[in-house]
Amino acid sequence: MTEQTLTQPAAAAQPDAPAPGQQVQAPGPVPEKPRKSRRPLLRGIARWTAAVLVLAGVGTGTAMGITAMERSEVPGLATESDGRWEYPRLALPALPAGTLRPYTEGNDGEIHHADLRQLLLPAPKGATVDPKLDGGWVGLDTYLAHFHADDRGAVKEALAESALRHVAARGWTTPDGTSTRVYLMRFTSVAFAEAFKDDVLDTGTRGSRLPDGVDGETVDSSLRDARFSYLSLYSFDERKPYGPEQTRWAYIQAGDTLGLVVQSRKGEALAVPFQQTVVLQAQLLG
Repeated sequence: MTEQTLTQPAAAAQPDAPAPGQQVQAPGPVPEKPRKSRRPLLRGIARWTAAVLVLAGVGTGTAMGITAMERSEVPGLATESDGRWEYPRLALPALPAGTLRPYTEGNDGEIHHADLRQLLLPAPKGATVDPKLDGGWVGLDTYLAHFHADDRGAVKEALAESALRHVAARGWTTPDGTSTRVYLMRFTSVAFAEAFKDDVLDTGTRGSRLPDGVDGETVDSSLRDARFSYLSLYSFDERKPYGPEQTRWAYIQAGDTLGLVVQSRKGEALAVPFQQTVVLQAQLLG
């Protein structure tokens, strides 16, 4: 929602004070009749002034409340859901003292100094978190389970030579049956992260080594308009015909860190929540 600025009412003009040394003329005598007639008038003005101030306060409070609400929460402005999930409000984690965020001047190595676990996208509202992927560190075998069994050995060997530091992961299932898994892998340098992406995952030609249970892929161009100054996105869909469920996956190259987002759903993996999840995770890494 566009930020709104509340304009405060202008203060009433005050009469000019007498200049130093200026003689103040005393008011002349006031007839008795007019003085009596002013009292109810003054009382009426006071009552109206109090009422106006109360209404102004209520109006200001209402305006402030509306600016803090989401569009769907404002009566008369509710919109039909477009399929996006409701995620918690996102915020970047605090950095260790003396460190800089990636892509800022002074951090030429594009290093993510924040705790990698705190850069994982949280589960959306109503989702059931996978107890094995609860947002903590995971072993290499957990990450390798994403790939075809025939590919795991080659990927594991490549990771042993790629200076991988650690892997964090979170997974959840939403009420519509969509299963989501997010992995963040941090390497010792941008060069190692990019080499693993290009040489092992082969993202630029055939969609990387395929997820387990997937026999073919097509390049997903729906995220080509999601532009990030320092990140690279590689998104893929399972090619038809597929089995009882469809899988979508995307890699996020972000400096020394490589992210992987995978979604599977019986029938069809919906595009909107997948795109939303990838973009939000990319923003946390950007």
